[in-house]
Amino acid sequence: MNNFTYCVPTEIIFGRGAEEQTAAAAKRHGGRRVLIVFGGGSAKKSGLLDTIEKQLEAAEIRFEEFGGAQPNPTLGHAREGVKRAATFGADLILAVGGGSVIDTAKAIAHGAANLDTDIWDFWCGKAKVERTLPVGVVLTIAAAGSETSDSAVLTDETSGKKRGLNTAMNRPAFAIMNPELTYTIPRAQLAAGIADIFMHTLDRYMTKETGNNFTDRVAESLMKNVVRFGKKAMTNHRDYEAMSELMWCGSVSHTDFTGLGRTKDFSVHKLAHELSGKYGVTHGESLTVMWPAWAREVYLDASERFAQYAENVWGASVGTTEEKARAGIRETEEFWRGLGLPLCFTELGIGELSEDALAALADSCTDGGKKTVGAFRPIDRETALSIYRRANR
Repeated sequence: MNNFTYCVPTEIIFGRGAEEQTAAAAKRHGGRRVLIVFGGGSAKKSGLLDTIEKQLEAAEIRFEEFGGAQPNPTLGHAREGVKRAATFGADLILAVGGGSVIDTAKAIAHGAANLDTDIWDFWCGKAKVERTLPVGVVLTIAAAGSETSDSAVLTDETSGKKRGLNTAMNRPAFAIMNPELTYTIPRAQLAAGIADIFMHTLDRYMTKETGNNFTDRVAESLMKNVVRFGKKAMTNHRDYEAMSELMWCGSVSHTDFTGLGRTKDFSVHKLAHELSGKYGVTHGESLTVMWPAWAREVYLDASERFAQYAENVWGASVGTTEEKARAGIRETEEFWRGLGLPLCFTELGIGELSEDALAALADSCTDGGKKTVGAFRPIDRETALSIYRRANR
């Protein structure tokens, strides 16, 4: 196992009625003037926002609402949130929603603490986040894991470019997690969230580094748990056990705990980001399309690793190393298909793309061939193009 440094400072408040502790948590973390960030209005319709605001009022915490966060969070909306936070004098940003709302809140927090820097400069690597406002989360969707992660994504809607930012400053101060708040999630969104949780661990699991260790056992157990309870949740959205397991797996999966001591790959996420940025597709669905295409492109580079995954997660123990590796890829596809998720561009809803369109995706992913992405096999422009071709059917 390689050396690592691990710190996840987020305070987790988990279980039934956890949202009743929102105001107390905000006050503990310095919140006196809170900007509440939310999405399309479900937090209002459900009464959750009203519940939280009454708590804040009782705790003598001033607040202002900022709604409209997008499923693929946009730069323009986050910039508007920075202005609102600055005008209001916010000292804590409270996200009420899922990953897109949380990522928007993180961007607003960075911008409000650095008013002389445009937030896109942080996502482009032109500036480093050295200070931010605390972010609190009331989680309503188990998927992205942004409530505990060091990452956040933004899409520049003018260029269609989707970028991720990893920094310790992205870790929220606290996360309120009541699985009952996820009961009303639409079926398609639940399925995409299950895929996202699974992929946050699988993208860390795939490594060419040798070793068969505790981190592997944690990752394999989490993925098996997501398969088991993901299927149960799709049958009954109000199954507390299933939804609580998914919620906790989602958080743990993106804390980096399932990848400690290994080099993080995440090439599939980066390949998939190009689809979300260009075509506005659901993030989890873009992952289920890109992972099989990536896996078939690279599995011979470390077929033993793929075979270990197949055997320990899916029970595929028959055949040669390469046969088991291929069986693991097929089992993963069947899991996606059973959840009703797409496996190719046509099923994703963007149709079969032209060669020029595929080339544009490969260029965007690799900055015109100037860089590679990922670590399992560093993906250059030609490899990216080959992977996109595999998914184009």
